[in-house]
Amino acid sequence: MKTGLLAISVSALMLCTAQAGARNDPTVLTNVSSVQEANPDRPDIRIFKYTNKSGVRSYSDRAPMGIKYEIMKFDCFACNPKSTVNWNNIPLQLSAFASAIESSARKYRVDPALVRAVIHAESAFQPGAVSSKGALGLMQLMPGTAKDMGVVNAMSPEENIQGGVRYLAWLLDENRGNTTLATAAYNAGPNAVKRYNGIPPFDETRIYVERVKVLYDRYKRESNKTFSGRYVSQADT
Repeated sequence: MKTGLLAISVSALMLCTAQAGARNDPTVLTNVSSVQEANPDRPDIRIFKYTNKSGVRSYSDRAPMGIKYEIMKFDCFACNPKSTVNWNNIPLQLSAFASAIESSARKYRVDPALVRAVIHAESAFQPGAVSSKGALGLMQLMPGTAKDMGVVNAMSPEENIQGGVRYLAWLLDENRGNTTLATAAYNAGPNAVKRYNGIPPFDETRIYVERVKVLYDRYKRESNKTFSGRYVSQADT
């Protein structure tokens, strides 16, 4: 899976400090780093975070000259099989990015509790997250997926959430509303789910699916809302 270099301008990346029906043929991209899915030719993507002379926090794919900066690296929050996080009591984010999540969930008819679970699992609600594989923002969109979902600036929380929810809606459609298979596909790619006729046998994907389910169940309980859209929590068969 080739993603190329980041198609994000420096000026667009500076917008990431703001608060923040799918196509039928999205590019198949994945955050999983398994041998089966990885592309050794993909360039290593780095994002440089710095504060400019005006005091504005900025992000760039090029190192700034004469200014102190941090190189941002991030890996999927819930994908590490060795993680010691207790997913049953980790604090939830019940109000972060509420407007963007609610509007996108309503537009694409996806349970907002599932959206929160995926964001939590992907980036721990860090809008500036950039993985070593090139996944961007709150919902860790690969550049090709972001483009397919109509996202211009993947580091904008609002655009990132809309694109991620649109992609999640498409995956739910592909898997007949089965949230387990949809989240497995979100992590490992839809072709991997089809190839293995279920959750792919990748450690990262299996643990990711388990943790998203824990988070999803907790967000549903805490939201005190019953989702009445197309995708209600279904028995995973």
